[in-house]
Amino acid sequence: MKIALLISTYNWPEAIDLCLKSVMNQVILPDEIVIADDGSKEPTLAVIQHYQQISKVPIIHVWHEDNGFQVGKIRNKAIAKSTADYIVQIDGDMLLHPYFISDHKAFAKPNSFVRASRIYLNDSITLEKFESKDIQINRFDKRVSNFFSAFRAPLFWGLLASNYKMKGAERWEIHGCNMAYWKANIIQVNGYNEEMVGWGLEDKELVVRLLNSGFEKRFLKFGGIAFHLNHTYNSRDNYNINEVIFQESIQQNVKYCNLGIAQYLIKE
Repeated sequence: MKIALLISTYNWPEAIDLCLKSVMNQVILPDEIVIADDGSKEPTLAVIQHYQQISKVPIIHVWHEDNGFQVGKIRNKAIAKSTADYIVQIDGDMLLHPYFISDHKAFAKPNSFVRASRIYLNDSITLEKFESKDIQINRFDKRVSNFFSAFRAPLFWGLLASNYKMKGAERWEIHGCNMAYWKANIIQVNGYNEEMVGWGLEDKELVVRLLNSGFEKRFLKFGGIAFHLNHTYNSRDNYNINEVIFQESIQQNVKYCNLGIAQYLIKE
């Protein structure tokens, strides 16, 4: 199995720097790193080029012009460029536990996709990390939330994989900043729905189509640990429009979106 780490980023070079530093510190490196860049400027490019020079694995930088929040579109382009079978997806504001890739690789199962946890860092510790460039996290620090989620315990993976937070509306829940899937399965449902623009629900709507298509959702609890640097949140101006698309996908049992990854695969 060839595994890729897909990292979404936008104009936050300090964060992508720490993120990539934590990637270089992995016990098991991915076979490739694909950066989905939603229109960042030169400072972000400089950081990426630095890591391209020192990385032991290829780093593919997929960029398009900044035309507002289009994370679904740039992720589709990045997935299309990936040569991997299995993709672990994060955001560029995450610091990864050294066993992050190892855990996701061990947890992978055919025709399933994975939700994993994120642990929040508050403003104080986030600023501290930027100043020190230190990527180590003390889970006992009171500035770190979700205390129990920060523990790595592989013995519990099988017990929780299929029944943790799977009932009711939680079955659609996913963390786009820490998830994993098979590239072939994503192509089957046509990837992210690019009719959803602006922040909100693009990852959940993808989950709806994956479940409608018969793929299994599994939760990697106490593994695949990642820490989220604190930041201000994106505008939610388009949230209501995205909510309509999301609900239609549920109610109409949608399995394939009209505007998705296929357009980039054709060009390949």
